[in-house]
Amino acid sequence: MSTLIDIKNEAWWQTLDESQRELLQESLLLLVREERLKTNWHDYAFVVFPAAKAYEGFLKKLFLDLGFISQQQYEGDRFRIGRALNPSLEAELRWESIYDRLTDRRGGDELPEYLWQTWKRSRNLLFHWFPWHKNAISLTEARGRIEMIIEAMRAANLAFFATSDPIMLTPEEQLPAASKMQNGNSMTPEKEDE
Repeated sequence: MSTLIDIKNEAWWQTLDESQRELLQESLLLLVREERLKTNWHDYAFVVFPAAKAYEGFLKKLFLDLGFISQQQYEGDRFRIGRALNPSLEAELRWESIYDRLTDRRGGDELPEYLWQTWKRSRNLLFHWFPWHKNAISLTEARGRIEMIIEAMRAANLAFFATSDPIMLTPEEQLPAASKMQNGNSMTPEKEDE
């Protein structure tokens, strides 16, 4: 797992808003603390929760930036990521499927599926209680979920905003390492000298 210092040096980190960065830092600090204390909690979901919350904010902003949701949906409390990102959405609701739009935009479902699995495993199943399955996780599993969230944000940012992190793109898709941020969250490559 990347250290917090390493992550702060990655281009995608700068595209997060301050509250998302704080939430990720909180999860990483909780993880380090629990690994040092060696407590034996039944469930370490509390370590993942801040990162999962940051991931929710990240996805909403991603969907807004890609034009998949409106500013009103972004700011409102009715938009449901789990419904919009679910690849098994019922036929009569497919018109609102962000999963399908992401698949169309990327020309395949590898990244949308990874974003969905990250949401499902690191947020949705983790923070709901079911009588038949409590979904408690170990500290090692908590570390894996945090890593999954970070990787999903890194990969989505790279795939849609052309940062210089070489994750999930073919060599033909990768841009030159020199990228710079313009206009807040918009990433564009610098022109190469001829």
